[in-house]
Amino acid sequence: MHTWRWSDRFVWAAAWGAGISLCVIAAAILLYMGYRGIQYLRPELIFSRPQASIDQAGSGGFLDPLLGTMLLTVIGIAIAAPLAICCALWIVEYGRPRWLTRVVESSIEIVAGTPDILIAVFGLAVFQLHFLAFASSTTNGLATGTSFLTAGAMMSLIALPPLFVATRDGLRAVPAHMREAAFALGKTRIATIRRVLLPSVRSNIATGVTLGVSRIIGDTAIVVLLLGKTLHIETQGSTPVVGLLRGTGSSLTSYVYDNSPAGEGAAPQKAYAAAFVLLLFVLGLNLLVDRIGRSQAQSTGMSGVGGVV
Repeated sequence: MHTWRWSDRFVWAAAWGAGISLCVIAAAILLYMGYRGIQYLRPELIFSRPQASIDQAGSGGFLDPLLGTMLLTVIGIAIAAPLAICCALWIVEYGRPRWLTRVVESSIEIVAGTPDILIAVFGLAVFQLHFLAFASSTTNGLATGTSFLTAGAMMSLIALPPLFVATRDGLRAVPAHMREAAFALGKTRIATIRRVLLPSVRSNIATGVTLGVSRIIGDTAIVVLLLGKTLHIETQGSTPVVGLLRGTGSSLTSYVYDNSPAGEGAAPQKAYAAAFVLLLFVLGLNLLVDRIGRSQAQSTGMSGVGGVV
């Protein structure tokens, strides 16, 4: 290294400094939120509903926001995963016509770069239309555009790009001889996709799902505009599942904001506890993806192309 030019030494030092700085920042977030979360998290907070109160002791827990986060995640991923995987398969394995593939990829990039608040405003305008009134809650017979279903549908848009990119890159990294071997055995293209390609990119799909889930559970703008302002889950109608999907509520992110020093809930300790639960979700997802990638490497001899970023 002593023979390097000063410019090379500067780049080397900058690279090391950037890497160490990111590690320090990540460790600081984990340690601080872990300390605060362990300090304030209590079992009763997880299993009790929010209550209206002027003091922190009587404001209840965050069971409804926790359930709301899970429901939004399920709806968003259930819509985004099939769309993203099918788009990636079509673009990589078929790719015809070429102009349409470029349009699809450009559209996904545009969605990925669109601020969440604009997606929320767009969703609010779309689901207030008369022919989509069935998907949202209603007031005096008019569609408000707010519900778990409408919020989950818009959440799928922010979850779709990372899932698409992870699947597409994984498919492109699969060696060509694997496809050729399947064709030589008489397998059709669709059979090759089902039995060879999709199992080979399992860890990539898991990575994309993890990134999508992380974006869903971490979003606030869509929740505030499309899920309503109440911390409770309020169903719409008497039909069990449909009434829940058309109902309103909140998520952990809106709960954290409402109870943070910047919000109106006046319960910062409970905000730290809810934020700690969110952090545990993300860490759990990362561990799950790592486990899937390791099992794929052991079973197929191929390491996952994608990783959690």
